[in-house]
Amino acid sequence: MKNMEDVYFSKDALIQYLRVIIRMAVRALAILMTLVILWGVADVGWVLYKQLLATPKFMLTISDILATFGAFMAVLIAIEIFINISIYLRDDVIHVKIVMATALMAIARKIIILDYEKTSPDYVWATAGVVFAMSIGYFLVVKYGEEDNKPHSPKK
Repeated sequence: MKNMEDVYFSKDALIQYLRVIIRMAVRALAILMTLVILWGVADVGWVLYKQLLATPKFMLTISDILATFGAFMAVLIAIEIFINISIYLRDDVIHVKIVMATALMAIARKIIILDYEKTSPDYVWATAGVVFAMSIGYFLVVKYGEEDNKPHSPKK
């Protein structure tokens, strides 16, 4: 049985054709993610505009501010995902460090918008466990995984 790198860099016409289709699909995802980012920025602006014009004018409550932070973080996460897609198109390899950083940002967003009065302690502890595990994983990838983040070259 061939290993994954042999299959990936195969000279087989079908495999080459399928790789072209996948690259086109990834390009389509990049375009769609750009639209999502623009839509998200417009949505953040619109929500902030409506909140500032609501009575009392130009005042935001703590819950309004937290909701705005959550919306900003959602757009930043979309930008990180776009960066992941762009790097994949450039290097043809998934960078674990960037994917884990995006996941940590998504978890941070969840923590920022979490309503601790309505959330059970079990959920808070589980979230803390996920943050701890992802942080350790990210640390290990940054410290020991640098050689794994380089693009593979075809065997000769």
